[in-house]
Amino acid sequence: MSEMVISPYHPWLAPLSGFSDLAFRLVCRRQGCSVAVTEMVSAKGLFYNFDNTMKYLETTKEDSPLVVQLFGEDPKCIGNAVSTLLKKGYKYFDLNAGCPVKKVTKTGGGAALLKDLKRLKSILMSMIDAAGENRVGVKIRLGWNKESTVYLEIGEMASKLNIAWIGFHPRYAKEGFSGKAKWDCIKKLKENTDVPVIASGDLFSAEDGINCIINTKADSIMFARGALKNPLIFKEYKMLLKRCSMFNVQGSIVNEERLHDINYWLLKIEVIKTHIELIKKYGRDKNPIFRLRGILARYLRGFNRSKLYRKMAVKINSWDDIDRLLQRLEEDVL
Repeated sequence: MSEMVISPYHPWLAPLSGFSDLAFRLVCRRQGCSVAVTEMVSAKGLFYNFDNTMKYLETTKEDSPLVVQLFGEDPKCIGNAVSTLLKKGYKYFDLNAGCPVKKVTKTGGGAALLKDLKRLKSILMSMIDAAGENRVGVKIRLGWNKESTVYLEIGEMASKLNIAWIGFHPRYAKEGFSGKAKWDCIKKLKENTDVPVIASGDLFSAEDGINCIINTKADSIMFARGALKNPLIFKEYKMLLKRCSMFNVQGSIVNEERLHDINYWLLKIEVIKTHIELIKKYGRDKNPIFRLRGILARYLRGFNRSKLYRKMAVKINSWDDIDRLLQRLEEDVL
């Protein structure tokens, strides 16, 4: 497996439950994603439903470096899960301490750990004991409720434990994805920990990623919803970052020249075709056509007459339907 490098030039793909499967990770890697995180995996699931849980961890040599994100509330169970996965060749691990979904938090996992730092510390220690140093990170939010500064306490804890990275989504658990991500808190966390900080939250475009790096001094960024809509975001981000570095750009930037470039839209169509082929090869769905309806609907945003094409996408019933849609879309772009 490739060694991990954390820097602004190495953007991450976030763990996206139900979305960041092997096919999508490979799509993003081919567009410049440097590090990918698996869908959130239950530590207990590895022991009670092993074969089914391992389907979420299918990977290839191209899919590297890969971070396995685990969730749960039992330090011993999570430590054992790390040990099991190490034997199977997985190398990097992340603890989910940020998921606000009720079915996760009601058991004490995910963002509920932000209310129990003693348990959070015990889990991280068990993971490090199993995996060794420089292999374990943690994904967090600001805290459970508003006005919490628990993220700063976790930053100090992470420094003492030699945590390898902190993935940081600067919203409170109770906010879900509402409101606006508080990027100023990313900067505060950076100032209060020597652990690399991977910024997340409201990174919907390459420009958002650059502005986040410039204004927060984060060590890297983690694209989530922005990548779902457009995997080209990684390539665009890297190209724009290189340009900004060459001219020592400060402050905020806006770059929309690609929206008027026919080659950009043709490239996006090629990304769609690649994703479809990878789903055919690696997809685990019994009915991939049904899943592709949603995937295509997201990708088609922004195209001319996107409303028409998205209506077509949600009605596809065969691979031939998809071919006809893409052929018509390509002709429309040209």
